[in-house]
Amino acid sequence: MAQDILFKTDNYLFSYRVAGILIRNGRVLLQKPSNDPGYAFPGGHVSFDETNAQTLEREFREEIGAEIKTGALAWVGELFFPWKDRTCHQICLYYLVSLSEESSIPLSGTFQGVETLEGRNFQMNYSWVDLSCTAELELYPPQAKDLLLQGFDRTHHFIYRETGEVL
Repeated sequence: MAQDILFKTDNYLFSYRVAGILIRNGRVLLQKPSNDPGYAFPGGHVSFDETNAQTLEREFREEIGAEIKTGALAWVGELFFPWKDRTCHQICLYYLVSLSEESSIPLSGTFQGVETLEGRNFQMNYSWVDLSCTAELELYPPQAKDLLLQGFDRTHHFIYRETGEVL
């Protein structure tokens, strides 16, 4: 079994993640745990000896049964946020992706999928959200709201530092 690139110390965790920006007919596909109001982009942790494209293709297949093609690198994010009892420093690379076969997932509304993290499965809701409505959502990282509307003519770099106490 492949090992995710996650490094833990007593106080910190480093995470290397990739996410897919899937836009179709003016809507973007976002994921959200059933017990959390916050949306994010589908993706997952890169495993050792795996390319970013391989990770995205594996994650979309495992989580929602979708076959995708990985396109251009859109955003590079340096993210700092609480993760359980540690502070997480995450590097997340966001790629444009497209469906290889459009009939592999519902193309509107909300549907269910399963995310696996550290050997545990979590129920996830996947929703097609109008790009014009993303400003109203709790979306992580928050910079994505503006970046989605700016287009994808170049790669953007951003830093997100969540303030707050580590739980």
